[in-house]
Amino acid sequence: MPDGQRADARRNYARILAVAEKEVAAHGAAASLEQIARTAGVGSATVRRHFPTRRALLEAVSHKRIAALGARAHELTGTGDSRAALLEWLDDVVAYCVSVRGLADALAYDGGSDPVHENACSAAMEEAAGPLLRRAAQDGAVTEGVTVADLITLIVGIVRATEHHPDPAARADRLFRLAVTGLSPQRPR
Repeated sequence: MPDGQRADARRNYARILAVAEKEVAAHGAAASLEQIARTAGVGSATVRRHFPTRRALLEAVSHKRIAALGARAHELTGTGDSRAALLEWLDDVVAYCVSVRGLADALAYDGGSDPVHENACSAAMEEAAGPLLRRAAQDGAVTEGVTVADLITLIVGIVRATEHHPDPAARADRLFRLAVTGLSPQRPR
């Protein structure tokens, strides 16, 4: 929210965002913008003025969580085993996306020519995880050519595929582990 806004516009923004956080938590990315407006006590045009697209609203709702994941990536960069650090961060991303409705949708690629920088959430994740992934790649711990966008797309797919499972966290974790280890059993060299 720009500081140059009128005080009432800043209050409306804060109120809309607080209501949107609750609605997205309850209904996911499909939360009704009209319901958000009604609950916040503003018109739908006011919601759309502050958040012109559903993605803009999801990005704002997810901002704190994305910042926390960014801080976690920074904290893990340069520590211990590069593969373990990257996987620990990716575990955190999976766990956040499963536990926070709408976060996977905020990260999802939905068209356009630049999947990573299509939205602020993806751009922040790319920036945060870039050093972790580069270090793991330099150490030969990940397949050459893997990008943060690839990893986020994998996680978003897993989270979306498991969101209606009786235990989405356990199922998402299992599928992520399967993706990390691959389908073939490990054979001694």
